[in-house]
Amino acid sequence: MLGFVPPLPQQPGRPPSSGHMIVCGDDALARRLAVELRFIYGERVTLLLPPGRDANNPETPLTQRGRAAALFGRMSAAMNRAGNGNGTAGGSGDTNAGVEAVRIMEAPEPSDDVLEEAGIDRAAALALVYDDDERNIRAALTARRLNPRLRLVIRLYNRKLGQHLEELLDQAAAVAMPGIDPALLDASTTVLSDADTAAPALAATALTGSSKVIQAEGLLLRAAERPPPGPGERADPGLCTLALLSSTTNDPAGAEGSDSSGDEAPQLLPDERAVAETTGRGTVVLEAISRADPARPATRMGGRGAPLAQIFSRRLRWSALGFALAAVALVVASLLTTKDTALHSAYLTVLDLLGMNDPAEGAPAARQIIQILSGIAGLLLLPLLIAAVLEAFGTLRTASSLRRPPRGLGGHVVLLGLGKIGTRVLVRLRELDIPVVVVEEDPEARGIPLARSMHVPTVIGDVTQEGVLEAAKIRRAHALLALTSIDTTNLEAALYARSVKPDLRVALRLYDDEFATAVYRTLRTAHPQALTRSRSVSHLAAPSFAVAMMGRQILGAVPVERKVMLFAALEVAGHPQLEGHTVEQAFRAGAWRVLAIDATPPADRNPDLAALPPFDPEGDATPPPSGLVWDLHPGYVLRAQDRVVIAATRRGLAELLRRQRSAVPGR
Repeated sequence: MLGFVPPLPQQPGRPPSSGHMIVCGDDALARRLAVELRFIYGERVTLLLPPGRDANNPETPLTQRGRAAALFGRMSAAMNRAGNGNGTAGGSGDTNAGVEAVRIMEAPEPSDDVLEEAGIDRAAALALVYDDDERNIRAALTARRLNPRLRLVIRLYNRKLGQHLEELLDQAAAVAMPGIDPALLDASTTVLSDADTAAPALAATALTGSSKVIQAEGLLLRAAERPPPGPGERADPGLCTLALLSSTTNDPAGAEGSDSSGDEAPQLLPDERAVAETTGRGTVVLEAISRADPARPATRMGGRGAPLAQIFSRRLRWSALGFALAAVALVVASLLTTKDTALHSAYLTVLDLLGMNDPAEGAPAARQIIQILSGIAGLLLLPLLIAAVLEAFGTLRTASSLRRPPRGLGGHVVLLGLGKIGTRVLVRLRELDIPVVVVEEDPEARGIPLARSMHVPTVIGDVTQEGVLEAAKIRRAHALLALTSIDTTNLEAALYARSVKPDLRVALRLYDDEFATAVYRTLRTAHPQALTRSRSVSHLAAPSFAVAMMGRQILGAVPVERKVMLFAALEVAGHPQLEGHTVEQAFRAGAWRVLAIDATPPADRNPDLAALPPFDPEGDATPPPSGLVWDLHPGYVLRAQDRVVIAATRRGLAELLRRQRSAVPGR
């Protein structure tokens, strides 16, 4: 078993090897990313962490180095068990043999000296995943100056700034290396956001059912969980079966499967024989591949009616309606009794209501009675107008303040926490027109201005205090998303919410796998009929960052219990497992599956995979002229010019990239 290596200052004379990768960060994502690169892709990794607290003081929290060591130990054991079990994804159980263990350094900042000591001049890629955008930008500029050929992967929350930063760093590389290949330049800098990567999966847990949606590059890939078929029934495979859920999913005392669950773990990308022979397990099937709908602005919360309803209260609107009906009744009475024209009757009634008409002396008694009634109704008009003015003024004055949950709200999602993750999840939920109530303790949190601009009802308060969840209408809520950065806070909120509403759908953001497993098992045992999910943001985001470190970008990642399945777009050229093989032959159970093909010639290819109309093969295995094919014939032969959309496990995608590098001379 590969062990934990002390930091560099304690190991002089052991410089990092050429082509290694450096990860710099200060939270769980950095450690998860190092795990992905080391144990999945077999890369040499140097992990740069900020100094931790005194490890000899038992009263202080676990240091950064200690957390990394514990995580590496668990993942090493899990990967070795997985590799020695069936060897499907990695080909053998010794894929990590001969690769040095993760090298850990500690430094407050990634300065010039620190990066040089980490081997920046010989590194192939650098990941900057600090939680602070400014620190990542400063380090990226330093790294680009020290090594212009370095592949950079940067974590930024600000997406617009990230686009400009990519251009700036690529221009810096072009200036430092005149004549650089534009293809290499495009891949030299990648800006990602863990919040954007994890938000779709977190938001999907709040939807009715268990839909899993990937929307990227013009494509919409939709998958869904299906319950186990009954006796004598056959499960609907959809377009294809992506995964078999763990054998413990339907056990109230069971737990979500992970990489360390052994035979009980979910099986990703099973073949038809495994699906047919397995009983009592739910499935994840690919339901559809289609063009993604254009983005549309989210509707405002609490504004089911016209904008007028957002300015005036319901009581005032009912009062105005009553006054209008009374005025209409007076016009009709005047029209019937005086035999006057409708226009003149309305004119006289309005004058009477406003007290502007002359007394009806000498007029018929009916006209005099109508005038008196109109005057009485006119007296009610003045306070109605004053109330309308005051309400409109108050609404405009408090337009920038937070909305409170409407009294009759129900079937909504309660979202705890408006940090980076919660804010992105809020945007995703509103794009799907799902009603949301936000609970946030800090009135100056990052997502508060967004909630205010989107008119999302918000409760300011500590979720662990009594009455806060009640203010968010938790008793009538459909789901609870506990996304604060504190595991115990998320757990406390979930337990209290379940005590109030036992069948509530709950998704918790938890980091530690063992803690998440214990929480899941306990909640499932206590509430077997309610949906419970535990998700780790770093676990969902790390695969995207790792693939970017390898020089590729993936379309998205979806959780299958506590495993992750990746969807990627790859060029067939350079992949011996794909090129020249039929779609059926290219399928590798437990590793990868081809879902769609873009057969457009490279010169005419559009970055948007769904830009061209889909090609319908109609059972033909001959290569199509161009377009995107997602109703694939098993006999279609993959050509070097094709681009494919695949579903892959992390180890399967790592093997594809590893084989591609070994097949290309000079790599």
